Amino acid sequence: MRLGAIIGLLSSQPQPTDLAEQAKRYAEEGFDSLWVAQAVGRGFMLPDPFTALASAATATREVELGTAVLQLPLYQPTELAHRVFSLMQICGDRLTLGLGAGSTETDFIAFERSYADRFKTFDTSLAQLKRLLAEGKNEYCDLTPWKTLRGGPPLIFGSWGAGVERAAKDFDGWVASAFYRTADQVIDSLGRYRAAGGRRAMVSTIQLTADHDLGQTRAILQRFAQAGFDDAIVLLRPGGPSPAEVRALVDQERDQERD
Repeated sequence: MRLGAIIGLLSSQPQPTDLAEQAKRYAEEGFDSLWVAQAVGRGFMLPDPFTALASAATATREVELGTAVLQLPLYQPTELAHRVFSLMQICGDRLTLGLGAGSTETDFIAFERSYADRFKTFDTSLAQLKRLLAEGKNEYCDLTPWKTLRGGPPLIFGSWGAGVERAAKDFDGWVASAFYRTADQVIDSLGRYRAAGGRRAMVSTIQLTADHDLGQTRAILQRFAQAGFDDAIVLLRPGGPSPAEVRALVDQERDQERD
């Protein structure tokens, strides 16, 4: 199982270089991927996903970069496609785009979007975005992306309920949040995803706080690996375990499997 980390959650008094340094530290510790979540107007600051990933892209070289997840209904599809192509000019094919319909009304109020219509808007915007990424244009504009970028990044669906089967059918992968669900619920849905033919499966937002026991961390990561998840994405809270300590847990597990 690959190990990723969510970046962008910094101290209460960060310095301008802290985000790039955070990304660089995770990469140097051997994390396979770096991800940015999206939240606006909830009483804490997360950087804009595209700004954060551009910073991470210049601070790292090979690590995968992605959104976990971007709330698609908050964007106009052409603007979003342009942002995606622009970011890919910096990070190339390292980008993976995680998309969701959104789950928190506060974000929609901040963007002056309809929370009630988010699922309908998601479906309409997704169709438009896929066309723009595939062709680089539509009947209204030609974004003229570099030929090497046309087609866009892999699309991962962050959803629950019936969305698990949809992820298997219409997307390159599925990401489940471990923040709102128990490990049993997440693993049960993984079975549904695999039964529907799903490919890459990720479990995200595994929060590790200052009082979190490393033995518990190892046990939960082991459960997700044995269940068949391809990726686990941790969120290390300030004061929590270090990236090196968490990385070592996965390395120890791999060593035991080899033995």
